Amino acid sequence: MKRLPSGDDLVAQNLLEFANTEGQALNSSAFLGARLFDRRRFLTASAFLGAGFLGTGIADALVVEPLLLTRVTRYRLSPQGWPANLRLTFTLIADLHACDPWMSVERIEQIVHDANLLGADATLLLGDYVAGHGKITATVPNEAWARALSGLRAPLGVFAILGNHDWWDDETAQLRGRGPISARRALERAGIPVLENNSVRLAQAGQTFWLAGLGDQEAFRSRDASGRFRWRGVDDLAATLRSVDDASPVVLMAHEPDIFPQVPERVSVTFAGHTHGGQVRLFGMAPVAPSPLSRIYNYGHYQQDNRHLVVSGGLGCSFLPIRLGMPPEIVHVTIEA
Repeated sequence: MKRLPSGDDLVAQNLLEFANTEGQALNSSAFLGARLFDRRRFLTASAFLGAGFLGTGIADALVVEPLLLTRVTRYRLSPQGWPANLRLTFTLIADLHACDPWMSVERIEQIVHDANLLGADATLLLGDYVAGHGKITATVPNEAWARALSGLRAPLGVFAILGNHDWWDDETAQLRGRGPISARRALERAGIPVLENNSVRLAQAGQTFWLAGLGDQEAFRSRDASGRFRWRGVDDLAATLRSVDDASPVVLMAHEPDIFPQVPERVSVTFAGHTHGGQVRLFGMAPVAPSPLSRIYNYGHYQQDNRHLVVSGGLGCSFLPIRLGMPPEIVHVTIEA
């Protein structure tokens, strides 16, 4: 991939051009020497530096963080009453928003490679696989991103839920008011089971636990008479937990974190995405949130009573291809007593 110039490259280039036009080498003594207080040259150099720092911020928001800075964020949780002999590790992949050039098939394949290296017991896909904005050069077909995700490997399996953009992208499903949607079909054809308001029982070292997947909470969108958007979900928390018929611990996958206040204590840990951590974070805070309660549960680990919530910052972008102060992340979670 061709390397784009960074903001630091632009700073260096501007200073070098400035120095060359003055017929002097670029070094600190020359730059800060006798000509330092020449007002015209000082203002010219300041303008170059300011443009460079601005370029650094723009390059970071548009190129470095969205495309290059994928990190691994780790959490270790110990819910009250968790079985002493059950230690679980999960890798979470959220909000890919596959599109060119921001989330190409090649980049998804690299994310899959990196996720597999973490060696988690199970890998969980938390929804929003399709592009979430129009500032792209090309869409990535469902079959292509699903085929890339089929390379994920984990001893207990790879499981998926669906996100709001996956639903919104399927115009046929929007018109008929029900699924299944094309993103689900693509995942299932790729061999990845989709949990939608149901649960599966899994076992680790002789100890069982339940993995539950909630239907999306904003699956259908429409406008009311005033032109404002309204959302209707396909989520059914009661149905999701209906098959849980023993005392084994429960881990819940939910695309939007908004459901968390309704989650019973029977569920030890909830994993969510959707927020992108705000996508832009200034001084550790996100000025924009995509749903009402995601302003409260925006990013990171939350604990209320004996219920834990981890909200992933996700990997892709929606609405605008910008990330600032919130690099894309793969999340690794360890749960143990």
